[in-house]
Amino acid sequence: MAVVSIPLNAVAYQSLSVPLSGHVIRLELQQRSTGLFAALWCDGAACLSGVLCQDRSWLVRKAYYGLPGDFAFVDTQGTDSPAYTGLGARFVLVYEEGRNV
Repeated sequence: MAVVSIPLNAVAYQSLSVPLSGHVIRLELQQRSTGLFAALWCDGAACLSGVLCQDRSWLVRKAYYGLPGDFAFVDTQGTDSPAYTGLGARFVLVYEEGRNV
């Protein structure tokens, strides 16, 4: 299965909607003092919230959350967990369809 990169901006809070696997996936990212956290919706239905984003760690992991695939951040310069200042450059968000099935 193909891995797709999701474009992000280097801002502390962002919300974006992207068409993936025939669904509209909404993603919110929020930088807190304890790390970067994600919330995910699929076709308007909330699936996950408060997920800590870590380097090369899948966010969804289970199909019963209702998402058609999974997301992970990759540190292109090492193995640090993502911080908003490097989003879209150092820290890349990838999506893989069917990864959590």
